[in-house]
Amino acid sequence: MSFILLGILNSAAGGAGSVAGYFAGGLQASGVTTVDKFLFPSDSRSTLGTGLSSARDATGMSDSQVAGYAAGGNNGSTNSTTVDKFAFPSDSRSTLGTGLSSTRDSSAGMSDAGVAGYIAGGYEAGKVATVNKFAFPSDSRSTLGTGLSAARGAVPGMSDSGVAGYAAGGFNSSNTNVATVDKFAFPSDSRSTLGSGLSTATRAAGGMSNSGVAGYIGGGFTSGYASTVNKFSFPSDSRSTLGTGLSTSRYSVHGMSDAGVAGYFGGGANDNDLSTVDKFAFPSDSRSTLGTGLSNSRRGSAGFQNEAI
Repeated sequence: MSFILLGILNSAAGGAGSVAGYFAGGLQASGVTTVDKFLFPSDSRSTLGTGLSSARDATGMSDSQVAGYAAGGNNGSTNSTTVDKFAFPSDSRSTLGTGLSSTRDSSAGMSDAGVAGYIAGGYEAGKVATVNKFAFPSDSRSTLGTGLSAARGAVPGMSDSGVAGYAAGGFNSSNTNVATVDKFAFPSDSRSTLGSGLSTATRAAGGMSNSGVAGYIGGGFTSGYASTVNKFSFPSDSRSTLGTGLSTSRYSVHGMSDAGVAGYFGGGANDNDLSTVDKFAFPSDSRSTLGTGLSNSRRGSAGFQNEAI
């Protein structure tokens, strides 16, 4: 079973009125290359003519108004180092010459728009603490001297662009779920660990954020499939739990955001793969479910977006 956590991607604080969000790749019985695009604010869905370069789940990060990225992942049997890049607004795809520093799946994606994107943790044969940093716009890769506070996989990410990126929960080298939330301050990349982690130790949740306001970690697997959505207010990082969680309990959900307008959790799985896309309106956090979900039921897509910042 592969758990992929979808990165929460970025925008400038206080921005509103974005362009589009994307759910890229994923797993069914095996990997798919499908990339669905949702136009903001109508939420109308189309499917890109060019999907991922290989069928797999992946982790997302984005450089709004420039490009979105689908990194690493698993095709149902083998992990990957591949990083596919989709240039905005054409959505043309290229593959970075330098991928991840090691083959891995189920990492956290974090982004500091205009500066860098990060792929944190995940698992190969075992869990890793590695954090790769891709500098924008060159896409040159480095590895942070300070990784996650502990090796873990099935980690969701969220971002407060220009301020910090977060890697939340997951499961450790003993295959135990954790509630830990690591915070990486931009631009120094110094790491701290929040005093308040997730409300419940969780792996395979999804992340999305309203940059400058709050980040959200939704769904996942605790002792069973979860629908809980934790909200971390920026800049205090104080945690609350939304009264309305996901419409369906599920893991390997993925997230994307239209800062100032809404955040989306899409797909995932419980006993079956799902195509459901839940929308949380900002700032009320009221939830609705899109009439048009993903073009096919799948788990572990990479979430990224092009935000009009």
